[in-house]
Amino acid sequence: MKSLAALAHDLASGSITSRALTETMLARIADPDGQGSRVFIHVDVDGALAMADAADAMRRAGNVLSPLHGVPVSIKDLFDVRGEVTRAGSSILRDAAPASADSEAVARLRRAGAVLIGRTNMSEFAFSGVGLNPHYGHPLAPYRRAAQTVSGGSSSGAAASVADGMAAVALGTDTGGSVRIPSAFCELTGFKPTARRVPSTGAFPLSTSLDSIGPIGLTVDCCAIVDRILAGPSSSSSSSSASAPAHADSPAGASGSGAAVPFGARPLAGRRLGVLRNYMFNDADSIVPPTFERALRELEAAGAELVDFTFDALDRLPDINRIGLSSMESYALHRPWLDRSSQYDPRVLLRIMKGEGVPASDYLDLLGERRRMIEAAARAFAPFDAVVCPTVPIAPPTVADLADDTAFFRLNPLILRNPSVINFIDGCALSLPCNRPGDAPVGLMVAGTGGTDAAILALGRRVEAALHHLRTVERLQ
Repeated sequence: MKSLAALAHDLASGSITSRALTETMLARIADPDGQGSRVFIHVDVDGALAMADAADAMRRAGNVLSPLHGVPVSIKDLFDVRGEVTRAGSSILRDAAPASADSEAVARLRRAGAVLIGRTNMSEFAFSGVGLNPHYGHPLAPYRRAAQTVSGGSSSGAAASVADGMAAVALGTDTGGSVRIPSAFCELTGFKPTARRVPSTGAFPLSTSLDSIGPIGLTVDCCAIVDRILAGPSSSSSSSSASAPAHADSPAGASGSGAAVPFGARPLAGRRLGVLRNYMFNDADSIVPPTFERALRELEAAGAELVDFTFDALDRLPDINRIGLSSMESYALHRPWLDRSSQYDPRVLLRIMKGEGVPASDYLDLLGERRRMIEAAARAFAPFDAVVCPTVPIAPPTVADLADDTAFFRLNPLILRNPSVINFIDGCALSLPCNRPGDAPVGLMVAGTGGTDAAILALGRRVEAALHHLRTVERLQ
């Protein structure tokens, strides 16, 4: 697999064409020994090849639109793409009319010259953190593939498409961790921006208060490049700290693997990171805490000042959000289809129905509690350049681990818990892999309050550089 910087270099040098790159990824999708049939709900072979040919022709004419020019990108199935059906991973919308126009996020990728290679599978209506889909199959993570380790949700196919080399980057959404969870489970990097950063027009909603749109890629720089395109020219990320792949403050150089290029011996010198110790480690397994602590030692060796702290307001969150803002808002959206309830994934339906009969006063009270939590987070996070914690407190389970409902409804909330905090406080966050090669996948979350996206991406590059040795050394025996 190659980073966007490496692919941009190869395309610019002529060592590969967009057509050849797209054909390679289409072949991986079609490989009968691979998992393309459960990672993608729809693959636009002819359209992708036509876009690749057009990108090559523009490049020969000296017209390159962006670092994504001619690069295959996968699209989560809840985004409208003109001429295609938006199923949102459901069977209910299987026969819906094709979209008449692109969603705004897809339109921005298209204008940047990206090759739209296909629509990726997802948890039905984006309402699960594990990524299972009874209608279209279960995308799997690379780790312990034979054991059928889940890729995480709800952007399950998005992460799997990148992990298996079927797309260079993926477009996903994140309402409670749906970009960061699959990134953590698939040893990728994912970015959840501040919700208002990227327009949601033409994206099928889960929770209009919490939905955000973000990328999954190999490196922080891959995410920063896509984020800048998605957020548009008025975004604060248009500064050099989150733009060009060759920027001096970026660890993602032109290396073939997308491996980090160190800033120097101490890339985090002068950076103060808050280690959020309460709530985020509750019910953690035996794998995540020691892996996370080992990563913290790497950050400290790279010059970071690590400060343990607690955000006490979080301990009240399970009670504040006991019904769930997502359930309240999704129930309102799904009412027209609930007479076809037998067509829903029963586990998704149960979460939607939690919102039935909730008084408007309770909904407004919850929004008020959220505003107060956002204000409290701003105060708690203020002393730090960023806050760090495990993305998910457990290693990825297998499909078999989730076979019975008792196990599913125990593990799904636990998987969603940590990343959903950032959505609730209207923040932004990266998930970076922090496990040693061959070990169980573990994500390290680098988070900030709303509107600090450019700063978190810039700092994320330095964290990535600090973890480079840990991520590349051979597994200790």
